[in-house]
Parts: sequence; structure tokens; C-alpha cells
Amino acid sequence: MVFKRRNPRTYLQIIAEAFWPRGGWTRAFHYVKHRIRRLPDNPKSIARGVAAGVFVSFTPLFGLHFISAFIAARIVRGNVLAALLGTFFGNPVSFPIIAFSSLQIGHFILGTHFDLAGHSTLVSEFVGAGHDLKHNLFALFTDEVTHWGNLIGFFKRVFLPYLVGGIAPGLIAAVVSYWLSEPVIAAYQKRRRKRLKERLEKLKAKLHARAEERREKG
Repeated sequence: MVFKRRNPRTYLQIIAEAFWPRGGWTRAFHYVKHRIRRLPDNPKSIARGVAAGVFVSFTPLFGLHFISAFIAARIVRGNVLAALLGTFFGNPVSFPIIAFSSLQIGHFILGTHFDLAGHSTLVSEFVGAGHDLKHNLFALFTDEVTHWGNLIGFFKRVFLPYLVGGIAPGLIAAVVSYWLSEPVIAAYQKRRRKRLKERLEKLKAKLHARAEERREKG
């Protein structure tokens, strides 16, 4: 294939680059920022899309963030592509902070408690839920009895508090991202239109000069 890598990445490299891109997260941030500014839409729509993507980053819908961002963007009438790019606000660097704060706030609101300092306990919640999912999937095609204990516990102790606790900081981050991105995008588009207009004027002047030169020679 024409676009196939000369040296295919190993699985370890793929996993490592998911947590730390080859150019670093600073380069990835600038790439996303550049793509958002160049989107062909009005600044308010793009900013609403960014806000929708940022808000979705505070939800525990891992693996469904793109779909959730698409739906959220349509609800707020924002740019869908901007919403998809906005989900990059949630990345391996920021997720621990988002998860910790969302779980703490969620348990506080629900009046429950979960010892987040015990990392092995939190990891065991994910492992237990994954074990039940795997077991129940095989149970669909065998005579095995389905197990729901770990999944129910995960929903009560992790998923629900995360979902509830992520709403407030998600809304705050979304509003801040909207008010920061809208004027920046508007200013960038204004400068870009000005540059394009200047280039067009120069091109017209150049073509006019050539036409005059040919007319004089003729």
C-alpha cells in the first residue's frame, strides 16, 4: 500500500503513544487548536461545539465520547467536528484529575463514600466489572449463569458518582472553553479573511499588470 508505514509500530508503541504522542501533548494541543481555528463555520457554532466536546470529557462514557460529543453538539447546535476535537480535552494527562475530582464531588452529592486513596480498590472495581462483562458475554452462548455483582457494585461506587460529579465541573469547563474560544476563533477568521483579501488584491493587480503589458506589446 502507498500510505503504509515503512516500519510498522508495535503494540507497545501504539499503547505508549496513546498516553504520550510522539511529538508530546504540547504539539498535539497546538494541532487540535489549529484545526479548530480553521474550521469553515461561524465562531459561535465552533465554540459551542468545543464546549460540547469539553463537557463530554467529564463523563465516564469511555469509548463513547465521540458519539456523545456528536449528540451534544447537535443539541446545542454546535459544530460537530469541533465537538469531536474538543473531546481531546480529556486525555491521559488530564483524566486522572477529572476522574478524581468527579468521583469526590459525586460521592459528596450522593452522600456516599469511596476510598480513592486505595488505588488497588479502585483498580479492582474496573477489573471486577470487566470480568463480569467478559463472563456474561460468553454466558450468552453457553449454559453459564450470568454474574452481575461486580457490575452493580461498579455502577454504584464508580460510574454513578463519576457521572453525577462530572456535571458541575464539566459545565464550568464547557462555559469557560466557550468564552475563551469564541473571540479567539473570530479574531483568527477575521485576520485570515484579511490576508486572503490582500492576496486576492495582489493577484488581481498582478494579472492586470500582465494584461496591460501584453496590450502595450500588441
